[in-house]
Amino acid sequence: MLLTAAAGFYLGARGGVDIWLLARTLVGVALVAAGTNAFNQVRERDVDARMRRTQGRPLPSGRLTPRAAALFAGVISVAGVAYLALAVNLLTAGLAALTLASYVLLYTPLKRTTTLNTLIGAVPGALPIVGGWTAAGGAIGPAVAALFWILFLWQLPHFLALAWIYREDYQRGGLAMLSVNDPDGHHTGHMVLLYALALLPVSLLPTLLGVTGAVYFFGALALGLGYTGVSVAMTRAVTPARAWRVFLVSIVYLPALLTLMVVDKIVA
Repeated sequence: MLLTAAAGFYLGARGGVDIWLLARTLVGVALVAAGTNAFNQVRERDVDARMRRTQGRPLPSGRLTPRAAALFAGVISVAGVAYLALAVNLLTAGLAALTLASYVLLYTPLKRTTTLNTLIGAVPGALPIVGGWTAAGGAIGPAVAALFWILFLWQLPHFLALAWIYREDYQRGGLAMLSVNDPDGHHTGHMVLLYALALLPVSLLPTLLGVTGAVYFFGALALGLGYTGVSVAMTRAVTPARAWRVFLVSIVYLPALLTLMVVDKIVA
């Protein structure tokens, strides 16, 4: 969240970057992101207790009470939104509040009822780059919309691959993931490829909209082809090794893409 917010801030800045404003933005974003994570763990403590990879978290392990965790989550969330409103601007604070609300009130409960939860969860995951942009004074328009959609689409192959690897754990937790009813991975693999293909042209938009230059354009093209290539392999036969490959490539893809954006930003 901090990485994408910082990138959005740099891209949205006109002229030089105000380092102190950036620092204030990241403090506020960190508080809200941490509060969101904490609220999620409060609401999903029963699920976490059933899943092997989350049983050791503070709530299901009994190291922390739900009341203490909820109080902590509420205090730092409110503090983060208030700090952004006072130290940055109201629009960025509103976006942070929307991120928190959409994650905790929509994405978290929908994980128990519908496989569409992954699409809903990608919205709060993509909002921090917009918040960084507006914190620097960038206007809401096509350029920041392109950044949002890049982050939105990037998350989907990333998470679908991980969810298929841990499909048995998600089933134990009672979560409605696409992978739970897709033991051979056929449907998951095709959805991974679909989103990777959609990401490829969208990732080129910053150059077409005048935010970045040619270096970014061809770098994003190469990264997108690599992401698509490992996704194609998942449509042929889904194995843990191929799913891990998609996940690991996704982890490399995002910081590499953001670095290209920062390096090749067209100075206004």
